[in-house]
Amino acid sequence: MYLKTATTKSTNSYWDSRKTGHSLKQAAAMMKRADAVVIGAGAGLSASAGFTYSGKRFHDNFADFIEAYGFEDMYSAGFYPFATLEEYWAYWSRYIYINRYQNAPKSVYGDLYNLVRDKDYFVLTTNVDHCFQKARFDKQRLFYTQGDYGLWQCSKPCHDKTYDNEATVKRMVAEQKNMRIPSELIPHCPVCGAPMAMNLRADHTFVEDDGWHMAAERYQDFIRRHKNSKILYLELGVGSNTPAIIKYPFWQMTAENPNATYICINYEEAICPQEIKKQAICIDGDIGTVLKQYFICVVQKNV
Repeated sequence: MYLKTATTKSTNSYWDSRKTGHSLKQAAAMMKRADAVVIGAGAGLSASAGFTYSGKRFHDNFADFIEAYGFEDMYSAGFYPFATLEEYWAYWSRYIYINRYQNAPKSVYGDLYNLVRDKDYFVLTTNVDHCFQKARFDKQRLFYTQGDYGLWQCSKPCHDKTYDNEATVKRMVAEQKNMRIPSELIPHCPVCGAPMAMNLRADHTFVEDDGWHMAAERYQDFIRRHKNSKILYLELGVGSNTPAIIKYPFWQMTAENPNATYICINYEEAICPQEIKKQAICIDGDIGTVLKQYFICVVQKNV
């Protein structure tokens, strides 16, 4: 297992155009030579695309909840023990709507798609906002490990099935008043009658449905088929909260394959272990800016 104490942080500040420009040319060359690309995406990618959970976006959509409860950000407010399900779903329906059914404010995901669309690619992500599919990524090449804002499950759960929530969520948003939805819109399990819950990995009750398992198998099959090939592991916006899902496996698979390349683009967290230093390119900077102004441009120019 690689430890953070054994890592090398990029010395190429994004704003050091001479050094970072060289790194981006190297990254573009590795993309061009790659037989396959595995994208590992964390919260930093969606943040770069404009899906922020505090500040103006939070205040614009939750001013009444902020005034009533003093909430400071969208994420932590989601754990508040609301007194009624009517109020709980008033909050969560807005949360789901703006983070799942509205498009990202910036074109970061579209730029990323343009970068890999002609490659044999697969996406492994801890994000739950559906941005990859909205940016035209092939659903059969996506594995959302931690769930989906667009799915509900039984809160117990009494069975391993998930349910699309789009129509009901949009009604909740449209029909809520005074921070409450109509009682008849409260979702209940169609099997046991228990309240429904979000299909998000928070504890042992998370439902891994048939779609989850099929996506997991497609990902493992992709890794098996390209085990010894010229594979590029492109890590974007992955922090230290859940490194065992993307970061550590990417490091390990790079170390085991001399033909592999590991590229990490992240703001202030672009690191790699010493063991793969010669196979790695770490770029410290805003992902969207790097992709748009450098990475894609360099590839399009066939550098």
